[in-house]
Amino acid sequence: MQKILQIIDVISLITGKIVSFLILIIVGITVYEVILRYVFNSPTTWAFELNYLIFGAYSILGGAYTFYLKGHVNVDILYGRLSLKKRAVCDLITSVFFFIFCGVLLWNMGIMAWDSLKIKEHLSSAWAPPIYHLKVGMFIGVILLFFQGLSKFIRDWIIVLTGKDDEC
Repeated sequence: MQKILQIIDVISLITGKIVSFLILIIVGITVYEVILRYVFNSPTTWAFELNYLIFGAYSILGGAYTFYLKGHVNVDILYGRLSLKKRAVCDLITSVFFFIFCGVLLWNMGIMAWDSLKIKEHLSSAWAPPIYHLKVGMFIGVILLFFQGLSKFIRDWIIVLTGKDDEC
């Protein structure tokens, strides 16, 4: 079991590290657009769209990495005062909402990705870039988030049953 949990963590870490470099591309495109727009008075038609497409991938694919780092929102005023075992119980209770959220995302993103892939979907704009690969990537991001949540769920059960965190 520990090996599977470690594999999930490694996948989340590698994905997060790779995806983190997308922010540099976003910054580069933004700088390029600002220079063209305000220095040369020649704005592009593609920079804004490309930035929000990349940011969508960045946000979704970075979700599992953020979950692994415990970077999502917590009410630390209450949660931080609880013992390790009580925090695990609290996390197990609230995991119901996480799995419902992931289930809805998986279902809807799966349908959206499949439909987009079937028709080789493009944005309906002047630039009209393909977006089916992005929707498939977002679906993969939700799968990664689900597995990282499952890993956390299993670890919380281990803490509740044993009373200690073995860092599995």
